[in-house]
Amino acid sequence: MNSEWNIRTCTDQCVACQKKFADREALMSRLRFAEDGYLREDFCSACWPSRSQREGGEVSAWSAIWVAPEKKAPEPLKKETAESLLREMMETDDPSRRNVIFILAVMLERRRILVEKEVQLQPDGRKIRVYEHKQTGESFVVPDPQLRLKEIESVQLEVMELLGIPPPPGKGPKPDPGAEHKAAEPPHA
Repeated sequence: MNSEWNIRTCTDQCVACQKKFADREALMSRLRFAEDGYLREDFCSACWPSRSQREGGEVSAWSAIWVAPEKKAPEPLKKETAESLLREMMETDDPSRRNVIFILAVMLERRRILVEKEVQLQPDGRKIRVYEHKQTGESFVVPDPQLRLKEIESVQLEVMELLGIPPPPGKGPKPDPGAEHKAAEPPHA
């Protein structure tokens, strides 16, 4: 007889009292044979001695330590937030935000939300990039500001600030070295 074993991993709570296990808490587990095959049950130390033996079929029992799963680090770029920010900025059509719009579009392209479909070269040499939203089919026409490498970091930091993402350590607005000295000087009379 060749039956597949489909035994689940440890749950986060006691099967008897439903109390959630604390991180690093000792627990007892058992494997028993039920109608549908093998069944794993996890018990807190208080419920283990009074577990029901009526069900029968207890094949194995062991002690374990429940380790809380590591919390996932928040995704550095929330797709919906970046997308909604791009949409909002494109509606305002503020020329001072063109660099931010371009960086947002590139970020969403890297996340495979937008796909570049065409690059149009204007008579004055400017490039216009046409992106398509993979799910909705919408088109986004984004002027390419032809950013220089040294300009990209400051625009990325601006985008991070708009998205509410803290800058990486050592990055972000640089303090004005003379600001402290200027504040300490008495006003001129």
